[in-house]
Amino acid sequence: MTQVLRYGVHADQVVELHEPAPAEGSGDEGAQVRGVAVLVHGGYWRARFTRELMTPMAQDLLGRGWAVANLEYRRVGAGGSWPAILDDARAALELAVGTAGDRGWPGPVVAVGHSVGGQLALLTADAGVDGVVALAPVTDLPRTRREHLGEDAVEDLLAASTGEEQTLLEDGSAISRLPVGVPVLVVHGDADVRVPLAHSEDYVDAARAAGDDVELRTLEGVDHLALIGADPPWWEDVVAWMAAVRTRPARR
Repeated sequence: MTQVLRYGVHADQVVELHEPAPAEGSGDEGAQVRGVAVLVHGGYWRARFTRELMTPMAQDLLGRGWAVANLEYRRVGAGGSWPAILDDARAALELAVGTAGDRGWPGPVVAVGHSVGGQLALLTADAGVDGVVALAPVTDLPRTRREHLGEDAVEDLLAASTGEEQTLLEDGSAISRLPVGVPVLVVHGDADVRVPLAHSEDYVDAARAAGDDVELRTLEGVDHLALIGADPPWWEDVVAWMAAVRTRPARR
C-alpha cells in the first residue's frame, strides 16, 4: 500500500509512505512490519534530482518487510534555499516518525540518507529516529566548497539562500553539529569522487571524539551512485545493522 502524506503546501513537501504487503496466503489484513526506513535522497540540493533516486532501495526494503517513508523536500531551482531545505527534512522526518507511532509499527525507525540526504539525516536525527545510515554523506560544507565538489554545488546553495554565509556553512555541516545522539552507520566507497572517502573518515573521527556511537564501513571499488543500488553483499550488512538498532523507550 502506498500513500502520499503532506507536511506543507509546496508540491515537494511530501512523504511517500509504503507499507509492505502481507505474505501471500497469510490471511492477514496487514503485513508484519520489521521497522521503518525513512529515505532521504541526494543530488547536491538540485531540483532535477528527486525522491525517485531512492526507488530501488525502497523496493528492496519493502520486500524485506520494512515500511518505507521516501521523503521529498524543496530544492535549489524549485523553491529551495537554506535553511528551508533543512526545515523540510525535519518536518518530513517528524511526520514519518509520528505516523509510525500512530500505526503502532514495531521495530526501529532508521533514517537512510545518501550524499546530501545523508547530511540532512544527520542534522535532523533529533526528529525522533532511532538510528541513521549515512551513505557517502556531505558532512563539511566549507570543505565541499573549497574542493568544488558537485560542480560547485555549495556556491549554488549559497546563491539561492539568504542570511550570513558563515552561519549557513556551519549550520549545514554535520561535522560542526556533533554529537548526533543516536547510533550512526557511515558507508562510503573508496572510489567515490563526488564525495571523497576522506570526508567520512574525518567525520567519524570527530563524531567518536564527541561521544557518538558511530561506525564506518569502507567499500573497496565502490563509487558514489552505487550506494543507492541496494546491492549485496554490503547492503545485507547495512540492513542487518538497521534491524539491530534499538527502539528508543519513548516510542515503545
